[in-house]
Amino acid sequence: MLSFRYLIAAVFVAVSSLFSGSALAQAFQTSVPNAILIDAGTNTVLFEKGADDLVTPASTVKILTAEMIFRELTEGRLKLGDVFTVSEYAWRNGGAPAGGSAMFLKVNSQATVEDLLRGLLIDSGNDAALVLAEGVAGSEEAFVMRMNKRASELGLVKSRFGNPWGKASDDQKVTPREMAKLALHVIRTYPDFYKYFGEKEFTWNNIRQQNRNPLLTMSIGADGLKTGNIEKGDFGIVGSANQEGRRLIVAVYGAKTAKERAEEARKLLQWGFRNFEEKDLFKVGEPIGPAQIYGGVQGSVDLVSKTDVKVLLPRGGTEKLTGKIVYEGPVIAPVEAGAGIGRLEVKRGNAVVLEQPLEAAESVAEGSLSSRAFDAVYEYAAAKIHEKLNKKK
Repeated sequence: MLSFRYLIAAVFVAVSSLFSGSALAQAFQTSVPNAILIDAGTNTVLFEKGADDLVTPASTVKILTAEMIFRELTEGRLKLGDVFTVSEYAWRNGGAPAGGSAMFLKVNSQATVEDLLRGLLIDSGNDAALVLAEGVAGSEEAFVMRMNKRASELGLVKSRFGNPWGKASDDQKVTPREMAKLALHVIRTYPDFYKYFGEKEFTWNNIRQQNRNPLLTMSIGADGLKTGNIEKGDFGIVGSANQEGRRLIVAVYGAKTAKERAEEARKLLQWGFRNFEEKDLFKVGEPIGPAQIYGGVQGSVDLVSKTDVKVLLPRGGTEKLTGKIVYEGPVIAPVEAGAGIGRLEVKRGNAVVLEQPLEAAESVAEGSLSSRAFDAVYEYAAAKIHEKLNKKK
């Protein structure tokens, strides 16, 4: 079956002819090798540099560990008051004897899930991560298998995970883009649990620790998520801030020092808040473009978004946006209203700044035998033409 790409660049001319992207985006410079800034409300990518490179996540991997615990809590398989016991393995490899960031749990002691979450996200406790992993899955190895399965479900297709606490290894690599995507998912899906990322301090066994996220003290509206670094000085952070109802998410990796990590993340967030404004492209239910239907009572169906389609654009520019609908087709009838069909891709220059899932605006029933036969002949002819064109290239 052929794969069609329906271009709709003309749709955006009237909407975007007064706004610019590339000049302002290129005007921002960062010293770190890997960074991305995303607007949470519109999914617009405001800045990126090496955003698809594989990097070492260090303790930012605990965002996924937390997501999995949040999911267990949300779906009722776990309660905040449930108690887990600290194994010798978790204590020795993640606690005080290991020398890394720790909640300072004692071997064979017990802690509630809620306290372990605070130890995980405020103290960045490696021991808390291991106790949670063992408590939920039985062992660290079993939890890691679940991590990779969950990452796949969330669309983290390039990232791979080897442990729940951040130890550097070849089987633990992520991309800044996918970590920002994970952060956005956590913020949207678990608003009641996201608050733990923003708590300023936590005391356990009379040991008081400050949250390791430097953005929380900068008066820029930051309320999460996690820092990370490894021994050789590779510092990273995935952070989020909210100002006047607008939320931005930043992911920075490869900083040489903790100071550089904090400053570059702060500058990116401030730049994003100051220099972009929100513009509407399509309303909920407004037809964005058609998808071809095979064997239906009609030859196409309008595609719509179930949310308003908005994009953040630089203030006062002149460059146009371009867009296209991408789907595998033609789509085979019958089709139900609301069925997911492809996505809307919006570009500013060569950069994809927005990807929005699309769905069928209405149901399309299966057509008569004669109409299906006609569609089959048409598809066969189109395939032959496509084959000949490819041979001439």
